[in-house]
Amino acid sequence: MVEGPECARNLLRAGPDGGQYELAVDEETVQFTERAKDVPKESVEAAQEAFDPVREAGEQVEYGGAVLQEEHGPTGSEAIGLAAAVLVLLVAFGSVFAMVVPLLTALFALALGMSVLNMVAGVTTIGTSGPVVAAMIGLGVGIDYALLVVTRHREGMRAGHSPEESIPLALSTAGRSVLVAGATVIVAILSLYLIGIPFVSALGLASAITVATTLLAAVTLLPAVLAVFGAKLDRFRVRRLRFDHGTGRVSGWHRWTGHVQRRPWPYLLASASVLIAMALPLFSLRLGTADGGSAAEGSTERRAYELVAKDFGPGWTGPLVVTAQFDGQESKAAVTRQVGALRTELQSAEGVQEVRPPRLDEAGTTAVYTVVPKSSPDDKSTEQLVHRLREDVLPDTADDAETHVGGSTATSIDLADRLGSQMAWFMSFVVGLSFLLLMVEFRSLVVPLKAAVMNLLSVGAAYGVVVAVFQWGWGAGLLGAEAGPVESFAPVMLFAVLFGLSMDYEVFLLSRVREEYLRSEDPGASVRNGIAATARIITAAASVMVVVFGSFQLNDQRTVNLFGFGLAVAIAIDATLVRLVLVPSVMAILGKSAWWIPGWLQRFLPQLPGEATADEPAPSPSLSTAAAKDSQPVPRA
Repeated sequence: MVEGPECARNLLRAGPDGGQYELAVDEETVQFTERAKDVPKESVEAAQEAFDPVREAGEQVEYGGAVLQEEHGPTGSEAIGLAAAVLVLLVAFGSVFAMVVPLLTALFALALGMSVLNMVAGVTTIGTSGPVVAAMIGLGVGIDYALLVVTRHREGMRAGHSPEESIPLALSTAGRSVLVAGATVIVAILSLYLIGIPFVSALGLASAITVATTLLAAVTLLPAVLAVFGAKLDRFRVRRLRFDHGTGRVSGWHRWTGHVQRRPWPYLLASASVLIAMALPLFSLRLGTADGGSAAEGSTERRAYELVAKDFGPGWTGPLVVTAQFDGQESKAAVTRQVGALRTELQSAEGVQEVRPPRLDEAGTTAVYTVVPKSSPDDKSTEQLVHRLREDVLPDTADDAETHVGGSTATSIDLADRLGSQMAWFMSFVVGLSFLLLMVEFRSLVVPLKAAVMNLLSVGAAYGVVVAVFQWGWGAGLLGAEAGPVESFAPVMLFAVLFGLSMDYEVFLLSRVREEYLRSEDPGASVRNGIAATARIITAAASVMVVVFGSFQLNDQRTVNLFGFGLAVAIAIDATLVRLVLVPSVMAILGKSAWWIPGWLQRFLPQLPGEATADEPAPSPSLSTAAAKDSQPVPRA
């Protein structure tokens, strides 16, 4: 095993008698002089090559620990997600050219984002999961944003506009919604900096970079590509084109929305009950860091962990480091007695398997103990042991000494405790910022509040499913995952990303509803027309997100699996149960009051560029009068 104060790298060698024993400096530990992130790759390879004679002699040598972790860029799973996205876009657009445009834009944006991320990684540590998570989010939102703009552009051309006229109209409507939604995602992700944990902030920075490049591509590269295709955008059709808005007919989306609007309370209560039931596992959430037992099956890290756990006990895979600094004015004999007494107390503590003989510094005043728990690093009993040592054992036994409990296991526990204690205010901050942004965008107090509550419900439901699968182990084997604690930084990172992505569809849908409402001042008809105009494309966009995020289940990093699964589940819930059931039912109950805002606040809010007003609505083809008359009337609240 190679293990240092900031990292752990384990070596196991099979003995001649078939048993295993550890090889390390001082017969236990081989320690690099640098921190794990600073150890040159050449040094790691040289350390491994030193054991080649042992391996060549037929012995088993395995390695594990932080120095073996490298920063990863996109992996092969993106190609599978991209292939699935191609099929979804072909079905949604029915045209090869129209399908190519979002993919082309997203790939260029992702390439730019990853290039910027590589430059940033040269000056700060991003972490092993950062580039993969950033690529996942960048690819998903890149296709998503381009898809929304292309759909609005096609609507404009179908309404009789030339490509030169339709492109700026699409940018002033769907493009503007994309900018607002993307800004919400970036603000939510960058809010991770407020937590004050560098690697969590770096993970957020990586994701924010790829989202920012997709926004840049959506308002620069995308219009240029659309201009290149011009009127040939719908060439090479694979099916007959279908449109649900502005065709003079009542579509299935009109009928479904009207059905929900006529029975808003039953649908509201039923959908809210389902979301709350899905969120219930969240109350048993346990944060932590998965140990080597969650490494990829067949990897040397996984084999090293299993060998240590089998032959020495699971606690040896992540021992605790206890330090005690005694009063230097006492005699050497007195310090020696105190050192021995503390070891005896540590050994007798509940949950401790073994305490190795302490090591003293040259001055003889500071002792370092290696405390081996009975349980694995990610077990709840190990967390309880760390708290017990700090709160009871050490203060009672060595009250005249300065004591600390450290090591990689204790660090992971401290990280989980800190992030858990800060989740509530962090979520409140993100929700508050999003509320202000949506209030400015929609000139309403009720709509942003409704959006915040609905997004919290969908995020909570996704959390519950993640806990059930990755912590409880329900169906984890189907995903190739191991049951264990939820990664400590996953909830805050997932919340930032999910809340921002949920706002994407909220902004796109309600922007269209508001356009209709400013024209007709009919709250029921505006919701029906808005959903009819956006439901198909939101469903397609969500499907792209789900297949892209779902493809990351093929990655061998548990953190990436958890993120991909959580994002895919949340997007699926948001685009179906929330957008197609909760939104029409709540808007039917609210009626015109959904767009209420005090006059003084209306005058105080800044006017965003290109914002539609009642006097000057944003251009958009609307449902024909004939279709509107065919729609069944819906009672207003």
